[in-house]
Amino acid sequence: MLLQWRNFLKDKRLPPGSMGWPFLGETLKLYTQNPNTFFSKRLKRYGSIFKTHILGCPCVMISNPEAVKVVLVSRANLFKPTYPRSKEMMIGPEAIFFHHGDYHSRLKKLFQTSFLPCAIKGSISDIEHIVLKFLPSWENTSTINTLEEMKKFAFDVAMLSVFGGQLLPEVLTETIKQLYHCLDKGYNSMPFNLPGTPFRKAMKARKVLNETLMRVIAENKRRMEISSSSSKKQQQSGGLLEVLLAGSSSKDHQHHQKPNYDQLSDSQVADNIIGVIFAARDTTASTITWILKYLHDNQDILYKVTREQEVIRRRRRIEENRGLTWEDTRRMPLTSRVIQETLRRASVLSFTFRETVKDLEFEGYLIPKGWKVLPLFRSIHHCEDFFPQPEKFDPSRFKVPPRPNTYLPFGNGIHSCPGNELAKLEMLIFLHHLTTTYRWEVVGDDDGIQYSPFPVPKGGLPIRVTSTMMNI
Repeated sequence: MLLQWRNFLKDKRLPPGSMGWPFLGETLKLYTQNPNTFFSKRLKRYGSIFKTHILGCPCVMISNPEAVKVVLVSRANLFKPTYPRSKEMMIGPEAIFFHHGDYHSRLKKLFQTSFLPCAIKGSISDIEHIVLKFLPSWENTSTINTLEEMKKFAFDVAMLSVFGGQLLPEVLTETIKQLYHCLDKGYNSMPFNLPGTPFRKAMKARKVLNETLMRVIAENKRRMEISSSSSKKQQQSGGLLEVLLAGSSSKDHQHHQKPNYDQLSDSQVADNIIGVIFAARDTTASTITWILKYLHDNQDILYKVTREQEVIRRRRRIEENRGLTWEDTRRMPLTSRVIQETLRRASVLSFTFRETVKDLEFEGYLIPKGWKVLPLFRSIHHCEDFFPQPEKFDPSRFKVPPRPNTYLPFGNGIHSCPGNELAKLEMLIFLHHLTTTYRWEVVGDDDGIQYSPFPVPKGGLPIRVTSTMMNI
């Protein structure tokens, strides 16, 4: 069997590259060093398309923007989204991330109902309330771990996006938060389902989380039925849960059965809620952590961002000391470019996974059915041809729109991140209050990157925060 595999890999129609060690492939090399180093070495040796073997799978990595467009957009039907089986088990196999075709299309439409700009405008005051409650907790602490604090903040916003204005009991919210914490520990661990392992603990937490959400779903369905039958309908709380339930069926079915494309079951709703909160937390938290790192290291940019935000704060005070509005967030061009440049420079998502649905001829090479295809967002974002001096943090580069298919922090095509506008909005609101009310300094060694699995500043960026009164 091993001999047949080696002979197969000698097929000259395959892309160039190394498959590494038997079984292990090049997984350790990828996950124990700066991914920029891993990718750049192979790009220089093999070109913009090469084969490798990671996470137990034969893969083809690509960094040509036009080739990436083919995979994600123009011929996306030939490259289905794929994740390791353990990840599907952890989140739930009926979550939007793991599907394509009719079921995915229906879910995408429902998600857009909740996450398009026209839908999230009404959540600004609620997000601002979270920020104003959250930031003061930093003042009496000598040192905080930015990444862990940002996970708490992003989790609260994710809960808001799912449950809308509905106030869950504090005990229930805390229970869900603790279950996600356990899920997070096991998600990136080795998938050994043995007693005492992080993976086994995470799967147990996932079961309890599912049962908890099922009870919440049942209660919401009862509330919606009472509201619809009442002559005086109750005020709807909004949120993704309500949108999904509006398209759900009262009869549930098991995960392994064929999905009903016209209606969603309770299990499908639960899987998608779990997936959305999970996806919205770590990536957003990592990005905001990098923003604070880059602003700390570039005081001239921080000064200009603060001035931009002070103008808005002054206007708010003049106009009856009101809260932020959607129009205010449109008057933050520099802050928005800081977010754009952070998404490029940090490239929290280095790549995404796709899988060929049949043998393909691609860029002059053969890619066999079942092989993983990985568009390398990080390599494109750090390419000198598209972004001069790519290692420099320079928000001004986004005064001019980037070349098509070269800026992909949220992916591209039908499987692009549906919550990208909400993520940017919560970052703008957070930065408005942080820069106009607080100052921060990095504690200890402020260099270095750790990978777990997203690249984040060393130690989660420990900082010391002080409040400041602005003369505005």
